[in-house]
Amino acid sequence: MLKKRLVGVITVKNGWAVQSFGYRRHLPLGKPEILAENLDRWGADEIILQCIDRSVHQMGPDFALLDRVAQMGLGTPIIFSGGIRTVEEGIQVIQSGADRLCIDALLRDAPEVARSLSKRLGAQALIAALPLSMESGRLCWFDYRCRTHAALDEKVVALLSDKVVSEALVIDWKNEGHDRGFDYELLKHFPLGDVPLIAFGGLSEAAVLQRVLDVGQVVAAAIGNSLNYRENAISAFKHQLVGLPLRAPYVEIKPN
Repeated sequence: MLKKRLVGVITVKNGWAVQSFGYRRHLPLGKPEILAENLDRWGADEIILQCIDRSVHQMGPDFALLDRVAQMGLGTPIIFSGGIRTVEEGIQVIQSGADRLCIDALLRDAPEVARSLSKRLGAQALIAALPLSMESGRLCWFDYRCRTHAALDEKVVALLSDKVVSEALVIDWKNEGHDRGFDYELLKHFPLGDVPLIAFGGLSEAAVLQRVLDVGQVVAAAIGNSLNYRENAISAFKHQLVGLPLRAPYVEIKPN
């Protein structure tokens, strides 16, 4: 049986790691490199570096940040998200040290570029980031740049159906940064049943993680803010999630 993953998420704005609440309010946390080092040491299976201001301001990927993280020699695979506009930028992100790309704005602005990028790098290198919410019983796709939501675009559904990307990051943006729990309706209403999903948003307790990871289509759970307030948080979660096919924790947690 394939092992499910716990993914650490570092949200970056203006070059600094921040605690994010619904992609609207942010509190400073410090240098992203320090948080990445902690997640690597605690046994995260992957680390997502999501730079939430790059696409908004058309700045392109933060290659300086990627270079700093790459120079640290971390053993944990890095997923980079933020500002990728062209095939060339996507390739440069991989060359700068990222193992995979997570694309959001590109899916809206230039889905044909996503297809070209997949042909160059392979679908395994691409993840579709989809901020979603349920609105009047309908699954809606949120655009954080203009803060509007609408039904999932047919072109994006086609990208998923055609396996242009390997996985979809289902972001419960309304609960992102809060401890209210993940909205499971997002998983129930996802339009394609054969696309591996990563759940993100509102995942701060072991019981909530358990319920999400019990869904067969979910291959990973991504955790953000709650990892910043407990030493060895990833390993602690893995010890609590007994019975799930998770990758083994790297750090031994001693009972109190």
